[in-house]
Amino acid sequence: LERKLFSGLGNTMSTNTDVSLSSYDEDQGSKLIQKAKEAPFVPIGMAGFAAIVAYGLYKLKSRGNTKMSVHLIRMCVAAQGFVVGAMTLGMGYSMYWEF
Repeated sequence: LERKLFSGLGNTMSTNTDVSLSSYDEDQGSKLIQKAKEAPFVPIGMAGFAAIVAYGLYKLKSRGNTKMSVHLIRMCVAAQGFVVGAMTLGMGYSMYWEF
């Protein structure tokens, strides 16, 4: 049984090692730029998430009498809400231009 399960695993490995790292980086960068042009609200959502988390961590010192767990939960909900909002706007944007 083990021989049957693992017999096909040796054939799945790629032997193409001619790709240089510089071309790999350029391909990944151009792919990221292309995806950002196709869905512009994804990078906006990521940037907003990072900004909200950074602001929440900055305000962590001056939270007053609020418990830390409550502060972190509010920060998490705000960041996720921003991402969901950006995704919703992105879907609406793409639907508008598609139809």
